[in-house]
Parts: sequence; C-alpha cells; structure tokens
Amino acid sequence: MANLPFRDINVHASTNHYAFTSPSSPNKPTLVIERPSGDIRLNDGSLLGSKRVSSIAGILGVIKLKLDKYVITITKAQPVGRLRGHMVYKVVATEFMPLRERRLHDPDEDTYLAYLKALLNTGPMYFSYSIDITSSFQRQSESDLNLPLWQRADERFFWNRFVQTDLIDFRTGAFSGAGIRLGAQPGIDPYILPVMFGMMRIVTTSIKGTPFTFALITRRSRHRGGTRYFSRGIDDQGHVSNFNETEQVVILNDPIGGPAGFAGGQGMQNGRIGSTAGQELQVFSYLQTRGSVPVYWAEVNNLQYTPKLQVRGVESAVDAARKHFNEQIRIYGENYLVNLVNQRGREERVKKAYEQVVRVLVSTPSEAAEADQRSAEKDHTIDPLSTNRQMDRLHYIYFDFHNETKGLKWHRAQLLLDQLRDGLTRGGYFRGVELPGDSTDSALEARLKQGAVVRTNCMDCLDRTNVVQSMLGRWALTQQLRDARILDPSESCDDDRTFEDLYRNIWADNADVVSNSYSGTGALKTDFTRTGNRTRRGMAQDFSNSVTRYVRNNFTDGPRQDGFDLFLGAYLPSNSGAGSALLFTDRRPIILQGIPYVLAASGLMIFLWLLTRPTPGSRLWPMRLFMVVWFFVGLWCLNFIYKHGMLYVNWPKLNTPVAAQEGVQEALNHAYKDPVIGPLLAKSSGTRARNISLNRIGVMEEGKKRIE
Repeated sequence: MANLPFRDINVHASTNHYAFTSPSSPNKPTLVIERPSGDIRLNDGSLLGSKRVSSIAGILGVIKLKLDKYVITITKAQPVGRLRGHMVYKVVATEFMPLRERRLHDPDEDTYLAYLKALLNTGPMYFSYSIDITSSFQRQSESDLNLPLWQRADERFFWNRFVQTDLIDFRTGAFSGAGIRLGAQPGIDPYILPVMFGMMRIVTTSIKGTPFTFALITRRSRHRGGTRYFSRGIDDQGHVSNFNETEQVVILNDPIGGPAGFAGGQGMQNGRIGSTAGQELQVFSYLQTRGSVPVYWAEVNNLQYTPKLQVRGVESAVDAARKHFNEQIRIYGENYLVNLVNQRGREERVKKAYEQVVRVLVSTPSEAAEADQRSAEKDHTIDPLSTNRQMDRLHYIYFDFHNETKGLKWHRAQLLLDQLRDGLTRGGYFRGVELPGDSTDSALEARLKQGAVVRTNCMDCLDRTNVVQSMLGRWALTQQLRDARILDPSESCDDDRTFEDLYRNIWADNADVVSNSYSGTGALKTDFTRTGNRTRRGMAQDFSNSVTRYVRNNFTDGPRQDGFDLFLGAYLPSNSGAGSALLFTDRRPIILQGIPYVLAASGLMIFLWLLTRPTPGSRLWPMRLFMVVWFFVGLWCLNFIYKHGMLYVNWPKLNTPVAAQEGVQEALNHAYKDPVIGPLLAKSSGTRARNISLNRIGVMEEGKKRIE
C-alpha cells in the first residue's frame, strides 16, 4: 500500500529551519524547510537545535508572497463523519508560518496575508487521511491504490494544488533551491495532504427500518475560481466559472464510528475502521454537475442592480467550448445540458449564445493535427464522423424555469424531469461493493457505472440550479433504493416524511454553501427546497439575500476575488522590495474619493436634525435652510455616484477585468466633464489628468498568469 498522509504532525522550529515529524511514525523521515530560503529536504531522524512549538493536523501548503514565503498549516480540524469507515475532517483553523521575520512593514504584504486569511477562514475545506474525497466513488473504484493519496486526487478538485507545488516539485525530483536536480523523493508523500473545497454532509438515517449512511458532497473546481460578477463564462483552457460536481451517496452496511482525533485508535488503519463483519458494504452514488454557460460573457458592475451584460461572438468561444465538453464527455460520458436561463429579457442573449455554440460543436467536424517525424510541421485532417460521434453525446435541453413555475406553481418543475427521464434511465448510477472481511483499503468493485451526467446551469448556477438538482437527486435515490429492494417498485423515498425532511434540509444546506462561496449570501428559493412550498417568509429572506448580494458584489467582492487569485495561483506577487509598487493604494483623485464621505455627512446631518427638538422661541428658518442645503448636497452626491458607478465599485486589484479597466477610464473621463466637479478635478490634477490611466485598477501588470 502507498504511504498515506500522517494523521499527527509535530512542528519544530529554530532560527534556521522548520522541521515536521510524525510521532506515531518515528522511523519515517523528517521534513525540513530551511529558513529563510525555503529549500526543502528530508532528514533521517530528528534534528538538534529545534524546539517543538505545536501539533498540527496537516500542511495545507507553501505560498510565496512579495517579501516572504509562508508555510500554511492546518492547526484545527473537526470530524464530520465517516465514508466506508474512513473519517472525513473539516478545516477549522489555519496558521501562516513565515520563513523569516519581516523587519520592514509593507502594506502590500499585509494585505495579501489578510486576503488569504479571510479566504481560508470562510472557505469550507475538507480532507481525509485515508480516502480520496476529491474523486467520486466511481473514480475511486478505478484508481490505483498503490499511488499516494495526492497522486490519486482529481486535479480539478485538489483545491490546494497550487500551494502544494513546492512539496510536489520536491517529490517528483525537480531542481532544488541550490540548482541541483534531485531524484524522486517518495518519503515526502505522507506530508502532502489534498484538500477539497465545497460541501460535505454525512448522516446516518433509515427508511423502512433499513439503516444506511446518506452523504451529499459538492466539490468546487479550482480552475477559474472566483466570485459572482468577477468570474463568468469560460477561459481559453476550457474551464468555466463556478464549476461544481455534486455527488449524492448512499452506503449500506457502512461501519459507523464516533468522531476521532488526529491519532487513530485500535482497529484503525490510517483513520479507517474495518468493514462490518459478514456483510457486503454497498455504495450507491449519483453525480451531477453545474457550471457557467461556456461562452465568453461577463456582467460588469456599475452600481446598478442589474450589471451591464457583455457577450462576445460565439465564433471566438468554439475552441474553448470544445475543450470543455471534450473533458466533460471523457470524464462523465453522455452530457445532458439543462439550460434554465430566461428566454426573454436580458438573459436571452446568453441563452442564444449557448445554443449557437452547441449547434456549432455538434455540426462542425474536428480538425486533428499530426506532426511529421522529420519536421515540426503538422498535417491537419478533418474527420466529421469522429466529431459527430463525440459531440453527439451532448444533449441540449432548454427549460424556461421562471416562466414554467410563475405564480408559485413549483410543481411544474417536474415537467423537466419528464423530459430527462429516458436519458436518466440510460445513464444510470454507480454501484460498488466491498467484500466482507476486507481489512485493507481495497478498491470498490464496480457492479454498475454511471454513463451520463446532467449538467445544469442558470445565470449564476445557484438558485434555479439548486431546485433542479435536488429534484433529480430525489429521482435517482428512489431508483437506487428500489434496486436495493429497500423500496417497493410503487414506493418513493419521499413517502418517508422523516427522511424527506432530512433530505430537503441537506440539499438546502448545500445550496447555501455553494451560493455563499460564489455570491456571498445563502441561496434563494431554499424555502421551496426545504419545505416543498414557496412561503412569504422565504420570499422575505430572498429579498434580504438579494440586497446583501448587491452590496457585497459591488463593494466587498474585489478583495475576495484577489484572495482566490492568490491562493489558486492565478496571480503571482512580484519580488519588488518593501514599500515599492503599492498595489492597493487608491489612486483616484482625492475629490472623487471624498464624495461618498460628503454623502454620509449629509445623511448624518439630516438625521440629527430630525432628532433635534427646537427650543421655544427659536427661529426655525435658518436651520431649515441649512438642512435644505444638506439635502440637495446629498442628493447631488448620490446622483453623481450612481451616474459614475464604476468609479465606486470595489474592483479586484490583482487581475482586474479588462472591461472594468475600460469602463472605469470612461467614467473618469465623464467625471472631468461634470459641470460642478469637473473644473475642480482639472484644477487639482493639472493638464495631465485628462490623459492619465487609472492605475488603481491597472496593477495586473505587476503579476503574471500561471499556466499549468
């Protein structure tokens, strides 16, 4: 068996290095990270001169910022349940360990750290020491258990893959810090811990007296990660925004154990409890995916409730979409593309673009390139039959969700299920068994495999998508329990009201987790997911979430996007010295910066005036005139901010969208033409002001894209 990650790691620190050891595996090598260089080596036995400072649950990774490198450790993890006897943990707390003590204060370094810590503190991350939770159970049944856990992980959902680069490069024998090429270093495998970002809920329940483990797992892709309005559509590599794989799992005869700590107890092998004696463990799973519409499109914030929609020509997205769907077909098989965006209004352009790109992919032959052995020149061949065989596995289904369910007729969502029923039946689900008496981490023996997937999307791939996915999951669960002979052919899983309530709440929790990660608030329409009905309380909650989304998407999502870009490697900080290239400095003219403060001051003055009672005999008209002046000043400020909204959106500072840069520059030019404030801006900025580019949002040149 391959080396599994250590469940217990002690950290030893000195002025020259950090050393990591496993007290339960004293014969294993010690991982040493030199300070301040960051060079990595393995040492047989303990090191002298270092002091034990803490015990950790694992190493999340190593990241280099502007001035220093940091080892990110998982200092606290919470058990959430067992799958096939393997304990799964949630990351609760992390710590950044600098490789050198910073003597110089640098605002950019402090901001980088703040953004990363905010992301890790709010991002739901999970891991296991003994089972690959980044892979579905079907992929687990096909994996080689002789490989270390990190090599079995699905690279799409290996969330900390970028920050594990230093350890993985050392493992594979890349060049050391001294420029010496090293051989493969398998001794470091137990220190590399893959982490998943998303949702994990594991419960024990029963239907008709039959106990089983029910789990819902949503894995968020690390590619094109980001926030709602700053990450849309597809990129050139075929990765789409907000791509999530959701797996619904039922495990029969699953060994159930209480929560464990970092070290395993008796009867455990690397965190696993043996199978239930004499009974065959069975795993049923059903996969669904969601992801942004795979064309080049964006919504550009401008402080209006509905941002400006931009959709590029479909021809430009065909190659990227082909890469995306080739991967989806290779991994999942048949793809049923359920599109839920509106067919009228502003969403119509996105719907038509999606339909056009699918039509082009299905009807256009692929072009293959073969290089001659004697030259680099490639011959291109067109094989229409090959493409049709591949892209004919795409099945596009449009369902106008809002139109079909208007008037609170949510039961009409079942019409979509009727359209999909034949495809769902042919696609099936995964069923695997683990023979009784297995005491090792043997692979599941696949008895059935899922040969198709439903890929659902709306505009955000959140609210409408959640309702549809929970409906499809219920259908699949009913089929699985019927085949397991827990339910009769005429029965459904929602006949058991206790389980149905549990099922609804777990799916609603999943909706909230996915939505919080992308939009910053819980999902909409979860009252229907939880209760099966739309309620006034749910509508009020939706209104509150919508307002909160507006505020966060315009004023707080910029730093969140920067945090994603740093952690996932989409932005690499420069090596400039302390105090240079201050990326996060607001370079707008001071007058523009001050307008929101004037607006706040006018509101405060009016509020205080409303609370103030005039004294007897005092003259009221001067105060009223004073308040009228403040009222019109505030009204002007509000109008100016709304008309020049792009100047007041909190944009990402690291990888600022091109549309945002152009829009901000245009808004700045309009501000100089304002009859009230324009002359003041020109006077304060000089003649150079009209031609200056707003560097505040142009700092993306300081970094570079990492292409893996």
